[in-house]
Amino acid sequence: MYRKEFFVFDQDKPVPVVIRQYVEKDFPDLIRIQQESFPPPFPSELLWNEEQLTNHVTLFPQGALCIEVNGKMAGSMTGLLVNFDSNQPNHTWDEMTDSGYIRNHNPSGNTLYVVDIGVRPIYRKLGLGKWLMFSMYDIVIHLRLERLLGGGRMPGYHKVAKELSPEQYLDAVINGELKDPVISFLLRCGRTPVKVVADYLEDEESCHYCTLMEWKNPFANSI
Repeated sequence: MYRKEFFVFDQDKPVPVVIRQYVEKDFPDLIRIQQESFPPPFPSELLWNEEQLTNHVTLFPQGALCIEVNGKMAGSMTGLLVNFDSNQPNHTWDEMTDSGYIRNHNPSGNTLYVVDIGVRPIYRKLGLGKWLMFSMYDIVIHLRLERLLGGGRMPGYHKVAKELSPEQYLDAVINGELKDPVISFLLRCGRTPVKVVADYLEDEESCHYCTLMEWKNPFANSI
């Protein structure tokens, strides 16, 4: 069982935090986190249901993480193992995650694929999303995988879609000319872009694009 205890800071005040694997009793809190993290226009049918969560804790419990602040559930992150071919990177979220049900989880996969990450808005100033991401990097190293990979939404893109292609938008974010709530966050977490993918997810704010972003295992050459 994965469990990590440490402190984050609310301004200058240390706050106790625990990252652990989530279990069945956490399901109501996890669904509430989804509702708060992804308000409309994000499609409500993409929010977790109990069948999906049951699969997460049954098929790949190592990839089902949550974070608590002072004993209260504040965020979660979920992944599954897949075989990723960097020569054929295009895919959709539905294809890679089995629409969030992860019945395609491959115990022999080379890549930890991010299904979802979310933090309740009232806790976002504490940097919890970054700590969840770093914990998934722990899993990558522990399981001797090649990488962590996932599609990053581009929710700021719709504001400039008439002026910029999605690739130009990504370049502007990387160059510091624009800031995107998701892509900028992932860059801060050490993720690097692989490519822009069209029709990745039903996501009006991103104009249905995503940026595939990876974190390579620094010990991959010794695997």
